[in-house]
Amino acid sequence: MNTLNLSDEHIKNLIQGPGDVEWRYEMRRECQEILPGLLLGPFQASKSLDTLQGYGVTHIVCIRDQKEAFSVKPRFPDLFRYLVLDVEDNEEQNVIRLFPEADQFIQQALDQGGKVLVHCNGGISLSPAFVVMFVMRHCHLSWEDALHLVQNRRYCISPNGGFLTQIKEYESIYRAKAAVANFPSGAMQRVVSRRKRDDDEEIDDRQVG
Repeated sequence: MNTLNLSDEHIKNLIQGPGDVEWRYEMRRECQEILPGLLLGPFQASKSLDTLQGYGVTHIVCIRDQKEAFSVKPRFPDLFRYLVLDVEDNEEQNVIRLFPEADQFIQQALDQGGKVLVHCNGGISLSPAFVVMFVMRHCHLSWEDALHLVQNRRYCISPNGGFLTQIKEYESIYRAKAAVANFPSGAMQRVVSRRKRDDDEEIDDRQVG
């Protein structure tokens, strides 16, 4: 079961995307709702108090390159809860290592009934990489389906090559963690005990031989 409690049919429809939306160039300066309560956009959207309040935003993830810190920063710290992540927008940047903090912040906000805007400067490469990984993990999707889901709502996204490689790698990471989490603790104990018993018997056989 996905952790956002969305039905399989709902997720399927989300992946296919809205068929009645005509993407216009100026829409890249706006934010779009990717999942219920989760918005993705550029810094420009985070500067408009009317936009934020109109969407009912309560939490904002501000992802920026350190050299952008003088301009890309929280604008309304008294009105919204912020998480600020300094991330280099280049292909060598490790985003998998930084993702858990954003993941926890977004999930807690949604659990509390809040709405989250995730943005970077342009909303093209940096912040979409984090949102794709969030969608992948919480909707239990392949990296391709997660990317399509996000891209079908914000058509202009284009994570750089390094981020795209890590998005692909993250699929096996989150699936492995999910498998371990779903493995009954009693069954795990039995596996460990059986392996220890087999090792002990192998040692005894060698000693006898």
